[in-house]
Amino acid sequence: MIDLHSHTTASDGEHAPAELMRLAHAAKVTTLAVTDHDTVAGLAACREAAGTLGMTLVNGIEITAFLNRREVHVLGHFVDPTEARLASFAAKLKVERENRMVQMVEKMKGLGFPVTMEQVRALAGDDAHLARPHLARVLVELGFCTSTKEAFHRFLADGRPGAVPRFELAAADAVAIIRGAGGAATLAHPGVSKIEAHDLAALKTAGLAGVEVEHSDHPPSLREKLRKIAVELDLVPTSGSDFHGAKVAPNRHLGSASMKLVDLERLHARAG
Repeated sequence: MIDLHSHTTASDGEHAPAELMRLAHAAKVTTLAVTDHDTVAGLAACREAAGTLGMTLVNGIEITAFLNRREVHVLGHFVDPTEARLASFAAKLKVERENRMVQMVEKMKGLGFPVTMEQVRALAGDDAHLARPHLARVLVELGFCTSTKEAFHRFLADGRPGAVPRFELAAADAVAIIRGAGGAATLAHPGVSKIEAHDLAALKTAGLAGVEVEHSDHPPSLREKLRKIAVELDLVPTSGSDFHGAKVAPNRHLGSASMKLVDLERLHARAG
């Protein structure tokens, strides 16, 4: 089973790298890509655990970017985590995410919710790239919301009272960063991002290698539509559970989406 989209505590996942790999192994995943948001910090520990379990790890990253003023997520697979531009980008985004979280915490305080950066850091871990799900989980643990979904709907989603705009990176630049690190770029959950064929065609021109067809949030009809678009545009159809853990995204499960080995090989051939 091949799952090319998952997260650890290095970004907004619930499980530490070794635990994520153990859970994936238990779910009969044989090849797993760890694609933390804007960071590659968890990959070394994942690789060590994968070797112990006899699994194949695909080095990955998920870069938040913008296409025509809309937020999109670009996945990088087979990246070299030590490549200078990628490492510099990740370091810059860690600082940006920290500053953004400070502003969101202050907004929540202004709304009457006594949350603190210390609470967010305690939940996330000192080395994590801070993200909205961390603050959402704090709101749940403090009893202000019943779920992370409610926290986003009421406060943290774009345009809601606790949200703060993020650093805007062009999607084409995200593709370039991934390719510069020897990776293959694919577009994550296009259905969630409301991406159409012409958007994918534009990103293919910029170097996009594939599109995430099989995703936990894609109904069968959408998967079929995306598969046809992938064929038309010669994009590799990929799969990903987008697993974060039950406390973050309870409806996403490791191994719930898989792909053909031949397509993984095609994607690898387009790296760099």
